[in-house]
Amino acid sequence: MRSYVPNTEKERLEMLAEIGMQSMDELFSDIPEDLKLHRELELPPALSEKELREDIHSLVFLNEEGGPVFRGAGAYRHYIPSVVPQLAMRSEFYTAYTPYQAEMSQGMLQSLFEYQSVICRLTGLDAANASVYDGATAAAEAMLMLRDNKRKKKILYAASLHPDVKAVMHTYAHCAGLELVEIPMTDKGTADVDAIAANMEGAAGYIGATPNYYGCIEPMDAIAEAVHAKGGLLVAYVNPITLGVLKRPADYGADIAIGDGQPLGLPLAYGGPYVGFMAATKKLMRNLPGRIAGETRDAEGNRVYVLTLQAREQHIRREMASSNICSNQMLCAIMASMYCCVMGPNGMREVGEQNIAKAHLLAKKLSEIEGVTLRYPETPFFNEFVVDLPHADEVNAALANYSVAGGLVLPDGGMLWCATEMNNVEDYDFICDIIADTLDPMGGEE
Repeated sequence: MRSYVPNTEKERLEMLAEIGMQSMDELFSDIPEDLKLHRELELPPALSEKELREDIHSLVFLNEEGGPVFRGAGAYRHYIPSVVPQLAMRSEFYTAYTPYQAEMSQGMLQSLFEYQSVICRLTGLDAANASVYDGATAAAEAMLMLRDNKRKKKILYAASLHPDVKAVMHTYAHCAGLELVEIPMTDKGTADVDAIAANMEGAAGYIGATPNYYGCIEPMDAIAEAVHAKGGLLVAYVNPITLGVLKRPADYGADIAIGDGQPLGLPLAYGGPYVGFMAATKKLMRNLPGRIAGETRDAEGNRVYVLTLQAREQHIRREMASSNICSNQMLCAIMASMYCCVMGPNGMREVGEQNIAKAHLLAKKLSEIEGVTLRYPETPFFNEFVVDLPHADEVNAALANYSVAGGLVLPDGGMLWCATEMNNVEDYDFICDIIADTLDPMGGEE
C-alpha cells in the first residue's frame, strides 16, 4: 500500500523543480545537520482504511472512563443535553469566524445576539458583549472598565476570588499601572464588608465573586451598599448555573456581571476552551470590550443583525479603544446559549436546586466522618464547600485508586469539594467509606 502522504514521489519532484530545487534535502538545507535525524522514522507499514479504523478503535479500550467527580474550583461537571453537542457539530457553527461582513454573516450574528440576550436574562443587566476568552479575562477586562469609567487607578478585589482570576488581574494591572487592593476574608469565608467600606475612598470599584472560590455565598446586598456609598462600581463574578435559584447581579445592584460560561453546556475538556461573559448596565454599555451584536431593520424593513459596537483596537483608533481583546469564543458562546434555551427557566431552577441539595447532603455525610469538619458551617453555599481533615493528599490518593476525583487539596491542607446533579447518594456512601478507612489507620487527627 502507498504512503499516507497524499502526493506521489513524482509529484513531489515536480513541486521541487517549480521552486528550483532537486530534492527534499535541498529544501531543508537551512536546518543544521546536528538537528536532523539521519535515519528513517521507525513507523509500521501503511494500513488499509479498514485496518486503520480497527487499529484506532482498539485504542479506545485503553482509555479509563473514570468514576465520580467531586472537584470543581472553576471547572464543573454538569449534565449536557445531547441536543447541545449535536447542534454544535453543524459546520456553520464550528467553522465560523469573525462576522465582519454583516450581509454574509446573518446566521452567526443572530446566534451571538441570542447569546447576549440569554446573558442579559440571566444577569438582569441591560447589555452583554459577544463573549471574551474566559472568566479570568472577563475579570481583567472589567477592571479596565472600572478605570475607564471612574478615571481612578485604585481597584478593590476580594481575597476569595479564584487564584487564577487574581493572577490574570494582577498581570493586567501591572501593565495598566493600576493599584489593586485585596480585601480580606472574615472567619465566615466571605469578604469583610467593613474593610471594603474603609478602603473605597479613591477607588473606582470592587470586584468580588459569589459563590466565591471557597463556595461561600457572599452578602452582596451589603457589599453593593458599601461600594455605592462611596460612588464606586460593583463587579459581580458569578457562576451562571446559580442564577436559576440565587439573586441575579442586577437584583442586588451590581453594575457589571462577569464569569465563565463553562457550566452552561461546555464539557470538562482538559481545561478549555471556555467562554467568558460580561454584562453591564446601559450606562456602562460603551465601556464593554470586544463587540456587541445588535438587531435592526434594513431599507426594506426586514429584521437584520449587525455588529452594533466594536470598541476594540482593530476597528477604531488604538488610543480610543476600550480594550485590545481581539476575538470571542463564538462556538462556546453558542453552546452556552443552546444549553440555556434547552433548559429554560424551569430547568435552570431545577439544576440549581439539585446542586444545592446534593452539595449539602455531601457536606453532611463528610462531616460525620471522625476528623472531618466543615470549615464555614454558618455560611450558605451553592455546590462547593471546604472541609478540614488530616492527610488530605493521602485521602485523594486513596480515592484515585478507585477512579474517583476527590476534592481539591488547598495550600493550607483543607479540601474544596463540589457536588452537582451528576452525583448521587451511592457515590457519597462509597467515598465516605474510603475516606473513613484511610483516616482510621492514620490515627485521625495529627
